[in-house]
Amino acid sequence: MKNRRATLALACLAMAAGLSPASAGEAMPFSAAAFEAAQKSGKPILVEVSAPWCPICKTQKPILAKLAAEPRFKELQVFDIDFDSQKDLLRRLNVRMQSTLIAYKGETETGRSVGETQPEWIEGLLEKTL
Repeated sequence: MKNRRATLALACLAMAAGLSPASAGEAMPFSAAAFEAAQKSGKPILVEVSAPWCPICKTQKPILAKLAAEPRFKELQVFDIDFDSQKDLLRRLNVRMQSTLIAYKGETETGRSVGETQPEWIEGLLEKTL
């Protein structure tokens, strides 16, 4: 019990200090270096373009979280781009709307979806990353 408390305390401290990188499947803010590293390693990647005011984005997030927790998507790297503040990335990726999901298998774009909220369709998009 003592070890479990100590481990939990250390994990909380690391998270508070910002030392905990996002695990596979967990969305992390888009970073060009991290995105390129994931592409070069051949990892499955999902770029999620969202906005805090977007109801479709709010619907997509729990669907994506549930799918990312599945063992087959354990290597999935999810990068989040803020639609309101990262316009340069939107131009670079040819994104025109929030709620856009872009799937990559390594360096190759394998699919794109805009405004999709059907879990089966989102799952199909994620499967294209494998």
